[in-house]
Amino acid sequence: MEMKQPMIMNREDGGEHEKEQESQENGRLVADSVAEKGQKSCSGPGQVSNGYPSTSPQSPREGPGAGMDRGSTPGAFRTLVVQQTSLDPPRETWSKKMDFLLSVIGYAVDLGNVWRFPYICYQNGGGKFRLILKLQVLEDICITSVSYFFAGIGFAICIIALYIAFYYNTIMAWALYYLLSSFRATLPWTTCNNQWNTPNCTRYLSTDLNVSWTDNSISPAQEFYIRQVLQVHLSPGLHQLGWVSWQLALCLLFIFTVVYFSIWKGVKTSGKVVWVTATFPYLVLLILLIRGATLPGAWRGVVFYLKPDWGKLLTTTVWLDAAAQIFFSLGPGFGVLLAFASYNPFHNNCYKDALITSSVNCLTSFLSGFVIFTVLGYMAEMRQQGVETVAKDAGPSLLFIIYAEAIANMPAATFFAIIFFLMIIMLGLDSTFAGLEGVITAMLDEFPHLLARRREWFVLGLVCVCYLGALSTLTYGGAFVVKLFEEYATGPAVITVVFLEVIAVSWFYGTTRFCNDVQLMLGFAPGVFWRVCWVAICPCFLLFIIGSFLAFPPEVKLFNYLYPFWTTVLGYCIGFSSFICVPSYMVYHLVTTKGTFKQRLLKSITPEASGSSGPQRDTIVITNAV
Repeated sequence: MEMKQPMIMNREDGGEHEKEQESQENGRLVADSVAEKGQKSCSGPGQVSNGYPSTSPQSPREGPGAGMDRGSTPGAFRTLVVQQTSLDPPRETWSKKMDFLLSVIGYAVDLGNVWRFPYICYQNGGGKFRLILKLQVLEDICITSVSYFFAGIGFAICIIALYIAFYYNTIMAWALYYLLSSFRATLPWTTCNNQWNTPNCTRYLSTDLNVSWTDNSISPAQEFYIRQVLQVHLSPGLHQLGWVSWQLALCLLFIFTVVYFSIWKGVKTSGKVVWVTATFPYLVLLILLIRGATLPGAWRGVVFYLKPDWGKLLTTTVWLDAAAQIFFSLGPGFGVLLAFASYNPFHNNCYKDALITSSVNCLTSFLSGFVIFTVLGYMAEMRQQGVETVAKDAGPSLLFIIYAEAIANMPAATFFAIIFFLMIIMLGLDSTFAGLEGVITAMLDEFPHLLARRREWFVLGLVCVCYLGALSTLTYGGAFVVKLFEEYATGPAVITVVFLEVIAVSWFYGTTRFCNDVQLMLGFAPGVFWRVCWVAICPCFLLFIIGSFLAFPPEVKLFNYLYPFWTTVLGYCIGFSSFICVPSYMVYHLVTTKGTFKQRLLKSITPEASGSSGPQRDTIVITNAV
């Protein structure tokens, strides 16, 4: 299908002429949305489906007919779209298309692909769980802003991104501690004669044939992680976190320093950094896969990984875990994909980019499963236990205990430890770059005159806020805080926000108008399958997930600490603190809008065709989103 050429209004002489223009030098982007023939949802020119006139402000020189093609048929909906004018500074763009793809892939492929996917995969039935994940990927969505009434969603996403930065980078600080501890001939988590070890420490290596593993045995790797790195044994729980670990504080300071100097100049610098941070993990995964496949007992882990348990298809837990894995891996709803895509040319093929990113992400998770389970099979062979017993540790413990112990038993353990924990840091940095860039882009676009020329200082302030917010995760009981944030601050909140985004786009903005926007960008409109997903399947499924979480709150436990009831209330409060932005802004917009209550309500839910109302600046209707 051929796309209609953009229509540009000549403001100097009041005439009209057709002109194709897409200049990347000054960032100007002018387009005229394609008129959908036979669009019955529009009751008239400049109106939306609810019959209320469009709220976009008109330029004084255009008059009431601005944005309408005078030769168009009645009922054809046309809107003048201008993303940037000569009065605004040129918008930054990616140096290369590969910079964008690597940034998106680096954001999607993170720590969760290495530790979360393998764990929930075997927990929910092995090979069958991967099939469910594929179904979930098909329900992933594109999000765009539609009305100031829903502007609170953007603020909620920024708060959620800050919560993630508070605890996510702490995991990288742990990995950095391990990395620095690996530069020695004997890894510190291989012996039991250290000051942090207990009498239950059992040094179980492949060469120690006289040592047997019992139920009371504790590996040196587990004691190094719990008693030396986290020092969690010095904290009784969330009610008494203890002091900040100065070693972890320095490690986190280094992590945030790297983050700052990678993103302070924008995508021009971060787009170059991801060439290393996004590709290096694949090299390490390939090396570890080859090494793991040659270990004795590796086949036991592979069989356990691939063998499906079809009976669990009837349980709701497996579907909830699958949805959560896709949400936190691909990251729809966080605003990061929109932020990255906003630096692309207008007609960038975002459909192909979405397919590439989703495919690479899922294949990486599948590959990581083999890397992890070959090692788990090796550990089961050494301990003469089942794979399910060895793999009882969830979350980061799978990396810092089980895999660290396996590395210690390999020849050239120092080399494998260095590249493994360096890979963990690289995976985390990519996601941090993307998460903070989403907040930065949102703030710079919201307050361009205040922050556009002060990006470096704003980024510095943001990084400092994230570091200060992460101090509670660096205490002796910091691991308990990390678990609390992981369970409550991000999961339910972001799923609720995405549910509102789907409703806003599909029901208020309308799938027909949204598909027209996509057609204007790509030259073709999404098919019936995508429309059904956006209108019905996604909202119903997300609502089911939210209801299940509220009805059956998870029992949170870390090591031997069972979270008391008051921590559940605290977790719900933290999650609600971000979501509260949505209804609060709705009430604020209704109060500040002029007119009767019905007029204010209709005006609030009418899709906004305006990004701002300054001189010689029109609106942004279409967002180039992945």
